[in-house]
Amino acid sequence: MATSHERPVAIVTGAGAGAGRCIAERFAREGWRVGLISRGEARLHDAAAEVEALGGEPLVLPCDVADCAAVFRARDAALAKWGRLDAWVNAAMVTVVGPVWRVTAEEYRQVTEVTYLGCVHGTLAALEPMLAADRGAIVQVGSALAYRAIPLQSAYCAAKFAIRGFTDSLRSELIHRKSKISVTMLQMPGMNTPQFDWARNKLADEYQPVGAVYDPSVAGEAAWRAVRDGPRELWVGRSAIEAIAGQMLAPRALDRYMAHSAWEGQITDQPNPHGPDNLMAPVAGHQSERGRFGARAKPRAAIVDPARLRMAGAMAAAGVVGAAMLGMRALDRKAARAA
Repeated sequence: MATSHERPVAIVTGAGAGAGRCIAERFAREGWRVGLISRGEARLHDAAAEVEALGGEPLVLPCDVADCAAVFRARDAALAKWGRLDAWVNAAMVTVVGPVWRVTAEEYRQVTEVTYLGCVHGTLAALEPMLAADRGAIVQVGSALAYRAIPLQSAYCAAKFAIRGFTDSLRSELIHRKSKISVTMLQMPGMNTPQFDWARNKLADEYQPVGAVYDPSVAGEAAWRAVRDGPRELWVGRSAIEAIAGQMLAPRALDRYMAHSAWEGQITDQPNPHGPDNLMAPVAGHQSERGRFGARAKPRAAIVDPARLRMAGAMAAAGVVGAAMLGMRALDRKAARAA
């Protein structure tokens, strides 16, 4: 753990609940100072108390990430208090669930402004001091849905695809600059967070994560490893890895599979209570990290650097090619002796 006078600083958006709060708590366990950004101020104070109890030093920074000027003001408050910025994690999101023809233009705009542009605003705020210092880590909390879109989630999938494109461009620009800033995108699976009660649900029944569900603490561990190691991406959880690999190998087959399985798999047999959602404003209350799927949630997940998967695949392919070449040479020698 870092000593008090040299504690590094992380700012986490979406820190009031769900994955963002778990990420803030993971950095607190390492003794970091943690700036907490979210719209729901009451939950931010709850998160701050938890960060402090875990050994971190919190700073409550209530703001809407869709407001770029507000994000910059939050960053400036953290810099004024602590004088440094070592990591920025973009985890804020909102979503609306339903078929495209039932989602309004206003709803698409709001999901885009919070989930995608909120990430852009946070990245811009982080880059200014990080470029001056030529150090730091930026982490984008993405999703397997940044590679493989599914039905009923067009607004959210589009935002995550956009984050991936934005991040790839930024990474190349930083490489061109020979910058020491790392940029990592986490491709996450479905997690047991309040998202599934807070999303604007256009369906008749409650919705749920499709496939395996993981405890949001896996996001905390993935974000910590991203800052510690600086990989290009991390794929988290078997379901995310399978979805990404499936999209790369057989996208058309996956289209057909998702048309049925991902549609039906997201719908429960419980009526939608049509309670308050957080699309336009935060839901009142003191909800924390977890949602209603605790009985299904897996406590741990594989966290894989896909560069290592590609290297392993390349080595396996090289082995196959090498064996084939040796076999061909043996046949050539046999044929030469027979001649």
